[in-house]
Parts: sequence; structure tokens; C-alpha cells
Amino acid sequence: MAPAVQKITLSSSRDIPFNKLVLSQSNVRRVKAGVSIEELAEDIARRTLLQSLNVRPVLDAEGAETGMFEIPAGGRRYRALELLVKQKRLAKTAPVPCVVRDPATTILAEDDSLAENIQRAPLHPLDQFRAFQTLREKGKSEEDIAAAFFTSVNVVKQRLRLASVSPALLDVYAEDGMSLEQLMAFTVTADHSRQEQVWQAISGSWQKEPYQIRRMLTEKTVRASDRRAVFAGLDVYEAAGGVVLRDLFQSDDGGWLEDVALLDRLVAEKLKAEAETIAAEGWKWISVAIDLPYGHTRGLRELDGVSADLSAEEQASIEALKAEYARLEAEYDSVYELPDEVDQRLGEIETALAAFDDRPIVYQPAEIARAGVFVGIDAEGLLSVDRGYVRPEDELPVAEPEQDSDGEPADAALGGAEPSTPAIQRAVITIGGQVTEPEDEDDDALKPLPDRLLNELTAERTLALRDKLATTPSVAFQSVLHKFCMDVFSRYSSCGTAMEISLHSASFPVQAQGLKDAPAAKAIDARHRTWEERLPKDKADLWDWLTGLTGDEQAALFAHCASFAVNALHEKGDRYGGGVTPHMVEQRITEADRIARAVDLDMVVSGWRPTVENYLGRVPKRRILEAVREGAGERSAQLIDHLKKGDMAKEAERLLAETGWLPEPLRMADVDRVADTDATESDAGDDTLPEFLAGDDEEATADETDEPHMVAAE
Repeated sequence: MAPAVQKITLSSSRDIPFNKLVLSQSNVRRVKAGVSIEELAEDIARRTLLQSLNVRPVLDAEGAETGMFEIPAGGRRYRALELLVKQKRLAKTAPVPCVVRDPATTILAEDDSLAENIQRAPLHPLDQFRAFQTLREKGKSEEDIAAAFFTSVNVVKQRLRLASVSPALLDVYAEDGMSLEQLMAFTVTADHSRQEQVWQAISGSWQKEPYQIRRMLTEKTVRASDRRAVFAGLDVYEAAGGVVLRDLFQSDDGGWLEDVALLDRLVAEKLKAEAETIAAEGWKWISVAIDLPYGHTRGLRELDGVSADLSAEEQASIEALKAEYARLEAEYDSVYELPDEVDQRLGEIETALAAFDDRPIVYQPAEIARAGVFVGIDAEGLLSVDRGYVRPEDELPVAEPEQDSDGEPADAALGGAEPSTPAIQRAVITIGGQVTEPEDEDDDALKPLPDRLLNELTAERTLALRDKLATTPSVAFQSVLHKFCMDVFSRYSSCGTAMEISLHSASFPVQAQGLKDAPAAKAIDARHRTWEERLPKDKADLWDWLTGLTGDEQAALFAHCASFAVNALHEKGDRYGGGVTPHMVEQRITEADRIARAVDLDMVVSGWRPTVENYLGRVPKRRILEAVREGAGERSAQLIDHLKKGDMAKEAERLLAETGWLPEPLRMADVDRVADTDATESDAGDDTLPEFLAGDDEEATADETDEPHMVAAE
């Protein structure tokens, strides 16, 4: 016969007045750090006590009950009730639900206290997310939920966003198939199908970092900090129905714009509207582009305008501001530190006076009728308007004035009338397409860099070398003197030289997008404007003006002008002698290396960093891995060697960002190689080139057939 199962008897429960309860020394919770009594007290005040206290009768020396009860389990709840009593929000004799343990039990009070704290099962985060979502669906606002659970509204929004992830992915998270950080990454987009697609793509891979998930979810979007997004405006984009993806769990720099086609349309419409407004000024042509290329004004004559005169009201405002500034300075002259409001007011006055200095430029109507304007977007996303450029074909012909029968100029007979104004050509707004490069197939052999990429890289190096040479007058003098000696003395040959004097400045027909915003380009343009402002207007006065300069000023101007002659560009040589030969290109690069060493050129210091656009997305996977191996180490290369080329290029950009790695065309040339080249440069039949210039007709042909889809703006 089977033994009878012994029945369990539960401890009785009863309501005990609060003033009959005391804390037990058997409570195992001793560390108070991180334990909030105030929040629990407020929660009890809102919803009353949700869990009974575990108590034991206090016995006297003879073992009889004293009517008092000690609390070995539930001390935090008791402290919260005690706080409410002190605040007179709870009566001292208020009944408290308690579970009363039999004093005859063999289980220790410490045992009960430890069990209560250890055996509790914490709520799974997903259950909390879904509970918040349920409260929200039942009418609770995010603020109400935050107040009820003593957290911030942002935390509630984060939890609700996590609960809105695809149910299929939530199930994976519930089964510990992904981490909380990975789940957070999926909240960047609300598209469940895209979330599931990305998870399916990476679930079989050992590398499932949250940043990879975010990148894959946003790879077809545009950053809110992009110049196009800043120019169009996020409010305009969202008003037009555009969706902005935001990351609630880390800084997202404003988020990502999902509808790129809509953004481009809004940018084009705004640029066109701005151009039509400028066209009303009477210009002959307006050239519009999102990113105007470096050197877009080359070969054009810039008009000499004059600043608009100040009106009487503006002049009076200036005088009033200056008087106020002088009064404040005099009043607080002896004060060591200005009061905040005075310092702020002085700053406002300085800003207002500076605004008056930035006067619009006024041009002659006859000049406007044959000149044009460039309209674009600068690096900060602001409208860029560059007025007053005349094309060579629009210049007035130089001819002797015809005379009438009385010997007077024919123009005088017309009463000084202006020549007929050409018809205004309305601007055509076109935005060039993005240049795409075909993905290279992996080969066992390492192919040389494509010619187009070499052109772009050496264009950046040429700019940086020009900038560095312009700030090193002694080297600039020596470089030009070197070229002059080769020209004058017959024993030297001057073909294939980097210093193309007489001063001929090579243009960049092939250039990466944004070259005009490179640090070297900006430095050159700023220096050029400074000198241009000092030069006399009449070229007849130029010689005497130059004579009046100090030696240092002449040297600085000489270096600035000489720097424009630098040509360190790679170009495809004609092996049959029809143009620039490979040997001439080699000698050009060699001399450019010599000058680069003399001025201590460092492309990293000049601001160049490897990106997907300027290098990593343009070369085969073998070169990407080689770059990461050289710049970040073998371990970093192994982390990405399994990725597809697009993903590999993006990860390589991150890994190489602060390493200072440079591709071979941008590195300082090896001294021994340059010396060997100099020793054999007279051998015209030697077509040996540096590794990155070594010919590979198959790859070069493939690269050249990929023409840029750019449409010129007229």
C-alpha cells in the first residue's frame, strides 16, 4: 500500500497594526546602496501594498508571545510604510497584511529572508516592454507611464520602441537568440520586413555587431547632417511625407532620411527657385549644381563690383551702436570682469556692426547682361551664390571706334546709349548623378590601381602639394630655379617636369566629389583672395606695386603663384609617342616626390582619410584587406575578410579612420627608389613605372568605360 502524501499547511495571514511591527536583525539585506525607499513609498501610496510582510511573533524570556512581531523578510516595504507614517499619510495603527510564521518552525528567520530575495524570478525585459505597450494601448500616455514607474519619458519611449520591433525578432530575443543591444539596433526602422531581412542575412554569421545591423538598415538612407538634408530642411522633408529614421538608444546625428528620391527632388526644386530669383537680377546665365567642382571659375573673368552704399538709416544705426559700445567700454573700463549682461550686449553690438560690413556687391547693368552666376550648396548646407563671371565668348570684341562724317565717335552720335542688352538665359538646374564603379572580381594576382582612381588621388595630392609649397617660399624659389636651369642650359632636358613654368596651371578634369571642400583647396582659395584684394586694379600699376613690397612679401607672393604650376597628376601615357609618354609621367611623379620631401608633405596632416567614396569602394577586396592589414593589423583584416565587398569597404573605412594609412600614390616616395630613378632617367627606352602606375590594360580599360553620369549646368 502506497504511503499517504503528507499535506502542506501554509502559514496563516492576518492584518497587524503597523505600530506592532519591528525590523528583525535576521534580515540578510544589509547593503542599502541602490535601494530606493522613497519611490516604493510613493508606489504604495498610489496602489497600496501589493505584497504581504513575512513576520514572526516576538517571544519573551518564558517563550510567550508579547504581541509584537518582527520582520525578517520585507524590510524595504516596512521602511516605505514607516516613511508614509512619518509623513502622516498613513496612520500608526493602520493594519498591514502579514504572513505569520509559526514560532515553532525549525526554519531559521535568516533562511526565510534569504529565500525571499534569491528565489524571486526577475521580469524578462521583453515582458516589461510589452507591459508598457499594453498600458499605452489602454490609454496611458508616455508621461503617465513614466510617472507611475519613476522613470524618464525617454526610457518609456525606448521600451515602447523595442516592443514595436517585428514579432518574429521579439520571439528570437525571448529565446535568447539575440542580445538586447542587437534588438536595440533593429529599432532604427519600423519596417518589419526589412528588419527580418537583415536578421536573416546576418543570423548565420558569427559577426552580428549592433553597428552592422544599424548600417545595413540605413545603407540606402541619407544622414540628416548631409548638406542636401540641411539645405532642404527636415521640416520641409517631413511635411512632404518623408520619413526620418531615428535611434533612441545612441546619438544618431539627427537621424537618417529614408526617401532619398524625395530629398533630391526637394533640393532641386529649392535650388531652381533660388536660381530663378537670382535670374531676375538680369544675369545672362546661371550655372546650378549641388556640388560645384574645384576650379569651376577657371578661365572666366571676375567682375569688379563695388559695395552698396549705406542708407541714412543704416549710417545712423552704425553711429548709435558705436556710441553705445564706447559708452559701455568707458563705464566698465576699471572692472576686472564684465557682468554677463554687459558682455552679452557688447557681443550683440559687434555682431550687428559686422553685419553692416558685409555689404552686397553692385555691378554695372551692362556687365550683368553678359556675365553669370554659380549657385550651389556649401559644405554646411547653406546656399552658395558666386556672382559676376564672364565667359570668354561673352567678352566684348576689341575694335577701333567708328567715326561719323564729323570725326566724332559713332557712339557719341547715339547719345551715349548703352549697347543692346543680350537676352537673359534662364538657368537650367541640373544635378549630376553619382559616379558608380563596377565591383571588381577577385583575382589571385594583385592588379594595379585603375587610371581614373589614380587621377583622383593624384589630383588631391597635387592640391595638397601646391598648398604646402605655397607656405614654403624657399623651396618654391628653388623649384622654379631648378626648372629655369633645365630650360637655359642645353645639357638638361626639361620634359616631364612637375614645375610647369611658364606658369601653366593644370586643371583636374577627373576629380572626386567634394574636392573643392578639401582643406588644401580652402587654404589655397583663402590665400588667393587675400592677395587679390591687395593687387592694384590697373595692371599698369602692378610693376611699381611689386617693387614696393618687402622681400618677405615678394617671396610669399612668388611662392603662392609658383604653387599653381605644380602638376603631380597621373595620366595614361601614350606608348607610341603621340602625347605624354609613360616615361614623362614617371619623371613627373619622381620630381613631385622630390618637392614633397622638401616641403615635408603629409597627406594625413592635409586632411585625407580613406573612405568608401575616395578609395575603398573603388578597389578589389584584396586591396581593401591589404590596406586594413597595413593600417590596423592582421587581426582587423581577419575580422572583415568574410564580408562582401560593399560591407568590407564600409568596415575598412571605420577601421582605418584614425590609423594614418595612405594608399601608395599618396605616400612619401621611397628615397632609394627616387635615387635609382634619377640615376637612370636619361634612359628614354626604360618604361619601368612604380607599382601603382604599372600598366594593366584589362583593368584600365574596364575602369575607363565607366563614364560619370554628370550633366553640366548651363
